[in-house]
Amino acid sequence: MTTQAPIDPRRTQPRQRVPHVEVYWKAVTYKTVIAYILLAAAILCGGVLLAKPDLYSAAVAKLNSKLSNVTPEPVDADQNHAKFVNLDGKVQVKKVNSVQWVEADYRTSLDRGDLVQTGSDGAARITFADGTTYTVKPGTLVTVEENSTDNSKPTSVAVRINVGQVDLVTPTWSQPDSKAAVSVEDATAHVRSNSRAAVKADPERKSSEIVVSSGSARIQRGEEKIDLVLGEKVTIPKGGAIQKSNVLAPPELVEPLNLAPIIAENPRTSPVRFEWKPVPDAVSYTLRVSTTAMFTKIVKEEKVIGTSKEISGLDAGDYFWNVTAVDAKKQISDVGAPFKFSLVAQGKSQEMMLEITGTQLHGRVAEIVGRTEPGAALIMNGQPVPNIAPDGTFRHFTEALDPGQHTIVVIGQNRRGGTTQKHVSIVVPK
Repeated sequence: MTTQAPIDPRRTQPRQRVPHVEVYWKAVTYKTVIAYILLAAAILCGGVLLAKPDLYSAAVAKLNSKLSNVTPEPVDADQNHAKFVNLDGKVQVKKVNSVQWVEADYRTSLDRGDLVQTGSDGAARITFADGTTYTVKPGTLVTVEENSTDNSKPTSVAVRINVGQVDLVTPTWSQPDSKAAVSVEDATAHVRSNSRAAVKADPERKSSEIVVSSGSARIQRGEEKIDLVLGEKVTIPKGGAIQKSNVLAPPELVEPLNLAPIIAENPRTSPVRFEWKPVPDAVSYTLRVSTTAMFTKIVKEEKVIGTSKEISGLDAGDYFWNVTAVDAKKQISDVGAPFKFSLVAQGKSQEMMLEITGTQLHGRVAEIVGRTEPGAALIMNGQPVPNIAPDGTFRHFTEALDPGQHTIVVIGQNRRGGTTQKHVSIVVPK
């Protein structure tokens, strides 16, 4: 019989060794990493400062100049280039130093010698730095001939029409000797300040036309010079004598006012009234409404006997409208400057407060005083009202008004989207 000695609990048995791997790490926060980076950068900058103190001084001086704008940087030359401000449909550009046509966009700048071409559904509006605007109609090819727009000197801009039509609008230039021109095959139209003209070149018919719808222009072919004013036109046949004639002037638009909103509970069923002034010798008019400034997307076109028309079926949104006149010989007037209006939906629960508390005449300028909701926006006769107090009170002075009776239209919109309008009758004595 075998007897086993008892196990002494004070003596532990040796454990069997099991192979294993131990991993140690130390947590480092983002703040610590950033602190190390900044420390390294400080050491590097300190070394540069000690080695080349002049370099440090020059960098600091340049930074201070940038921040304080003490020494203005030269104006970017690109600001003096012609730019596209409206593009509809297919519009392409071929730069003077390129052999390829590219699609035009709002970042495209135009230099002397560049070509611009519009497709049958395309149109483009080009603005030069002096404020002169050229609207290139569909199916047109033009060349930028001149772009001298130094603010300290008289400006000179020009384009040549190879085929198609261009409408030209000039501003009131700060330099009286400034020039804006459109050239056709063998003639040039020099359009004067604050004027509007339409120039068309038709190589197939070997003829060109120039019509002045506002202001004046001078047509020059060789040594021959002809002056044109509002409602006059010249036809320039190739190799033939220049023919001058009278044309219908474009109708002057009255209502809706330019940039004015029209408020309606249901825009699509509410009629919009259009009105314009009569044109002598006109027997009818054509009213067009478009969703684009170039009228490449016509939503309504109506032949009207008279000087007003109500149109319904327009959805809420922004629209442009113009009118042309037609005489008994079927001659059509040029198109004047279009007006823009906004059709706004008005909910009954979104009405806003707008009160006109007083009016006063200061010569030919009307002062309109009223009160609206705090934070609301107001438009008076198409112009924004800038001075609205925090409590909603406002005081606005109109532009100089002609003698006679005027209706001042005040449009308001609050932060909730609510809108309303008021009409104020003003009589300016003669």
